[in-house]
Order: sequence, then C-alpha cells, then structure tokens
Amino acid sequence: MTDYGEEQRNELEALESIYPDSFTVQLCCEDVKGMSEEGFESVINWKEVAELLPTLTGASASQGWSEAQAFLRGSAAIPVLSENPPSFTITVTSEAGENDETVQTTLKFTYSEKYPDEAPLYEIFSQENLEDSDVSDILKLLALQAEENLGMVMIFTLVTAVQEKLNEIVDQIKTRREEEKKQKEKEAEEAEKQLFHGTPVTIENFLSWKAKFDAELLEIKKKRMKEEEQAGKNKLSGKQLFETDHNLDTSDIQFLEDAGNNVEVDESLFQEMDDLELEDDEDDPDYNPADPESDLTD
Repeated sequence: MTDYGEEQRNELEALESIYPDSFTVQLCCEDVKGMSEEGFESVINWKEVAELLPTLTGASASQGWSEAQAFLRGSAAIPVLSENPPSFTITVTSEAGENDETVQTTLKFTYSEKYPDEAPLYEIFSQENLEDSDVSDILKLLALQAEENLGMVMIFTLVTAVQEKLNEIVDQIKTRREEEKKQKEKEAEEAEKQLFHGTPVTIENFLSWKAKFDAELLEIKKKRMKEEEQAGKNKLSGKQLFETDHNLDTSDIQFLEDAGNNVEVDESLFQEMDDLELEDDEDDPDYNPADPESDLTD
C-alpha cells in the first residue's frame, strides 16, 4: 500500500533544497505547535521570519531564532492557508530580457489526499508583468503536465515547465518589441518615399488621367475658338475701314506731299550698273525685236 504522506514529506524536503529562496510551506498554528524541532526548521522560511519578527514581537531578529521559534509556536499570527494536507508556494522568475525586464509568478500547490496518484491542486498565487493570456496559458500547461505525470511526484516537473514558459514569454516580448520597431521604421520609410515619389503609373490610372487631360484640352480649344470667333466679328475689312475712316483715302497722298521731293535713297544699296553682267540682246543672233520670245532658248 502506498504511503502518500511519506512521499509528500520527502518531496517537500527535496523542494526546499532545490528552491531555498522561493519555497515556502504554508502551515496552520496547530501544525507548527505539534512539529518537531527538525521539522520546524525545515518548513519555516526564515527570511520571512526575520522580516516579520520586529512587527510581530517588537524584538529584532538579532535576538536569535530561539525567541522567534518560541513566539511562532505560541502565536496565532502565522497565516492559516491549509491544515491538512499542506499547501506551499514556489516563486518562479524568468531570465532577464533585453532591457533586464522579467516576468514572475508564484505558484501555490496543495497536495491532494492520494497525491501523486492524483494531481495536486494548483493556482497562480501572484504574478508580475504577465498578461491575462499568459496566466491562462500557464494554467493550461500545468494541467497538461499534471496529467502526463500522474503516479510520480511532479512538482519539480511542473515548476520547470513554468520556468521554461516564462522564459519563452520574455522572448516573445522581445520579439514583439523588435517587430513593432521594424514596423514603425518601415512606416516612416514609406512615408519618406511618398515625399519624393509620385503615384506609380498603371494602365488604369494612366487612362483615367488621359481622359481627364483630353477633356481639359478640349475645353481650352473651345474657349480659344470662341475668343477667336468673337475677335473676328469685331475686325473690320479693308473696305469697311475706308468707309468708316475717310482720312484713309488721302493718307498716302498726304504722306508724299509732306515728304516733297526730299525722298532720300541710299545708293550704296544698289550695285554699280557697270558691275552688272547684263547680256546685250543685240549681240544675240536670234534676237528679233519684233518677236519678244525670240530670245528664248530651247
């Protein structure tokens, strides 16, 4: 017949050795009063006692553990979380992340009557920097590990699985931050590109632009033709100009009269007659003065 109590006591001792700074057995007053000196030493977290002693007794921890033991054995101030079977807590902290951030949880276990043939009771006693989804994942992980390890003491296995999960969460936090940083850099880069690059040309947006451009160009042409037509209607013909302004009838004559015979001619603009190579028609044997076309050659 399995001695469940013996297996549980042996596991408690082993857990205290493995987790000396984070393992705490939660006992009631009666458990402490009836415990042997050796058992008392094994289950009390003396670091917590040293912190509580001045508050509870008005004495300092330097007065010695015997005074503390005596006080605790007769005190009702010890937290009563479970009488039988015992409950205990183990605090699990992840490895430090990129910016030294950590996640932490304190697991509370309570032995069932037939543990380890039955799974222990467990809960998240406290936590730091964990999301609700992380807490849910840890509880699912504990359930899975407990089911797989029935029949064997399993607290160390459960705590180890949670430790690995916490490290994984820290890595996920790091990865998520890196992805967010990359996304922000990408968005900033895209925004900067938009400042120096126009919209990429596709067949669709080109045809849309061309239709709009052609419509605008047609409107400009219509406007110009209308302006030219309007300007043509207002323009007078030569006959109309003379009919409306009779001064034009004598303008040229008046110009000549005003100039008199003083019209100046720049002779330098003309070549000397002697320099011109003119063909003498009389030297042409075919020349006939009566026939103007006789000087034409075949």
